[in-house]
Amino acid sequence: MDAKQEETGLEDKGRSRDLMGIQEVATMLNVTHRTLRFYEDKGLIEPQRVGNTRIYARREVARMQLILRGKRLGFTIREISEFLDLYDADPEHVEQSKLLLRRIRERLKLLARQRAAIEETVGELKKLEAETLAEIAAAGG
Repeated sequence: MDAKQEETGLEDKGRSRDLMGIQEVATMLNVTHRTLRFYEDKGLIEPQRVGNTRIYARREVARMQLILRGKRLGFTIREISEFLDLYDADPEHVEQSKLLLRRIRERLKLLARQRAAIEETVGELKKLEAETLAEIAAAGG
C-alpha cells in the first residue's frame, strides 16, 4: 500500500473503479478540484470523506457528468438541482424526463430568439461596414 492508500484506507484491488479520489475525477471530467468542491458546496454532489480526503463513488461521478452537461446546455444551477432531485426521487425518471422536456423546449425558444437577434446584429454590422468602406473610398483613402 502506498502513502495515499494508507491515508484513505483504500487499496486499488479493493476499490476497483467504484471509488476514486478527487484528482482522478477531476482528470476524468476535465475539471478542476475547485469545480468539484463548488458543486459539493452547492449540495449537488456528496463525496464520501475518509479523513480530509474526498472519495467519489460512481453516483457522484454520474451526477457531475449530468451537471456539466446541464451547464454546457445553458441550464442554471437551480434547474440542474431540480433535475437531480427528481432523478433521485423518481426511479422511473418519468417526472425528471417531463421537466427536462419542458426546460429543453424553453431553452430552444430562448436560443432561437437569441439567434434571430444575433443575425439582425450581424446584418446591421455588415451594412455599417459596407457604408464605412464606401466613405473611406469616396474620401480617397
